[in-house]
Amino acid sequence: MAGGAGTAAPSFRWMSSGESIIPDEYVEEGDETEGEWKGCTRKFLAPISVKARGHEILNNPLYNKFTAFKGGERDRLRFRGLLPPRRVNMKIQKERVLQEIRAEESMIRKHQIIEDVHDRNETLYHRILVDHMEEMAPIIYTPTVGQACNEFAMRYRRTRGMYFSAEDRGHMAAMVYNWPQKDVTVIVVTDGSRILGLGDLGANGMGIPIGKLSLYCAAGGIAPHRVMPVVLDVGTDNKALVNDKFYLGLQQPRLTGASYYHLVDEFIQAVLHRWPDVLIQFEDFSSDKAQKILNKYRDETLCFNDDIQGTGATTLAGILGGLRAKGEKPTSLGDQRILIAGAGSAGVGVAQVLLQAMIEHGRTEEEAKKCFFIADEKGLLGTERLGELSPEQALFARDTDGGLSLSEIVNKHKPTMILGMTAVAGLFNEQLIKDMAKHCERPIIFPLSNPTAKAECTAEQAYEWTDGRCIFASGSPFGPVQMKDGRTFYPTQCNNMFVFPGIGLGVTLCGAKTVSDRMLYVAAEALANFVTEDELAEGKVFPNLTTIRDVSKKVAIAVIEEAIRTGQASKLSEKDLADLDGFVSRKMYDPVYVPIVGEKYV
Repeated sequence: MAGGAGTAAPSFRWMSSGESIIPDEYVEEGDETEGEWKGCTRKFLAPISVKARGHEILNNPLYNKFTAFKGGERDRLRFRGLLPPRRVNMKIQKERVLQEIRAEESMIRKHQIIEDVHDRNETLYHRILVDHMEEMAPIIYTPTVGQACNEFAMRYRRTRGMYFSAEDRGHMAAMVYNWPQKDVTVIVVTDGSRILGLGDLGANGMGIPIGKLSLYCAAGGIAPHRVMPVVLDVGTDNKALVNDKFYLGLQQPRLTGASYYHLVDEFIQAVLHRWPDVLIQFEDFSSDKAQKILNKYRDETLCFNDDIQGTGATTLAGILGGLRAKGEKPTSLGDQRILIAGAGSAGVGVAQVLLQAMIEHGRTEEEAKKCFFIADEKGLLGTERLGELSPEQALFARDTDGGLSLSEIVNKHKPTMILGMTAVAGLFNEQLIKDMAKHCERPIIFPLSNPTAKAECTAEQAYEWTDGRCIFASGSPFGPVQMKDGRTFYPTQCNNMFVFPGIGLGVTLCGAKTVSDRMLYVAAEALANFVTEDELAEGKVFPNLTTIRDVSKKVAIAVIEEAIRTGQASKLSEKDLADLDGFVSRKMYDPVYVPIVGEKYV
């Protein structure tokens, strides 16, 4: 008998022992072409299980699909009859919203239209952003978000985010449990004290965290139920808001000193108690507090300040791209003479990141510091002012020439690049830029202030005053510039959105303990390397916004690799490096409609 005692049992297969044969019918399934499924796929998508039913789902922007719910869902979730009968897929919904937006000339009206979608259907909102980022970014963020913040109280329609105020001291540990989502991985928080270049907007500053987190979701692939915008309402010193009967924040002077920092600390401890692994991004804190708060928490908490570190990393990437455009290597950064107009948290933050990059390239700190000329409204920072400078500013104070004006610095020290972070429109005047161009064949000119009305110069001015020789990037977007000789330049925006979504994605996926300076450097390097030679030839030092999700993935991978290398990654190890690209791709949120299953109430 076959297979008897002492005889090995044969191995049986129902098919031949060769390679498996996949039937021709097993081809990639496309979208349906007719019926209620037209333009949609029937292939498996993991469903979402929710406790809500009926009208509750239609009023929840995380689950609402407008009229895209199929007949089976309408029955299953108990809202048949609550919607018009025709099923309209996401493609048509998107076309309708875009048509409405494009019919408007006013940017703030465009902002209102897309944010109305945000408030009612987050999946559609983020789909529009992902597919049309170049068009949508100026609408949902700079420069339009500045006006949206100014008018926040008048346009307030629906609660979004959380407010922790001076009246909530002692209650924050309990308050955080009022947030309905259990799994928050990214928080963007502001105290409203320095909103863009607009100053103290108090609680109206909520528009900034909302806008930033929209970019985290669309550009960085963080799911919208995992983000939380926050305002710390510590009062306002803006007299117009104090006297505005429609203002929604505390109408009292801002907290200062220990009272202020105690409130911030209670907030930090409260959110970390509920979400121990959350990334906290500080946004638009005034210069006198931003660095102190960052210094307090950066070594023990997963946090970073986008105005200091994000701006620094993004600017570094732009400068590295600019050096490539000049035919120079990244290591030539330490040979540059860098004039920074603005000695606030952004200006000094950029200088710190550039300094670290020079050290990374082999320069000593003393050698690197000699490259910097940082000026405020009193002129070049000098050691004679050490008593009034912060420790971070004092690091860059020069032993000689303190108090020199921008023009005097340019003509004496002949900088190769000038960076503007002053929010003083027109500060880079024609004579200043022409003097720079006289001393440098291809000056790097970055007016980085927001919004557009606060830019130190325009793209057209920079190209015109340098005869098209400058390398330009700006904080707010500018259109193409055509020169009289027929040349056309395409200036790019030095926008932090090229960096912070990828950093956030990377540190949250790998479970990083902190955001290190080295992570910022590798993020900037990944961004700089993404720019193509063709883009550099067109005058671009940043990639096209249409590639933003690919950029974020590259930045995230670089950050994760650095976290694993330094033992910072608590969720990943060296064995995960083999397929890091695939891992990050699979984890990125893709805004598509998925089936919804209603949980039965117990």
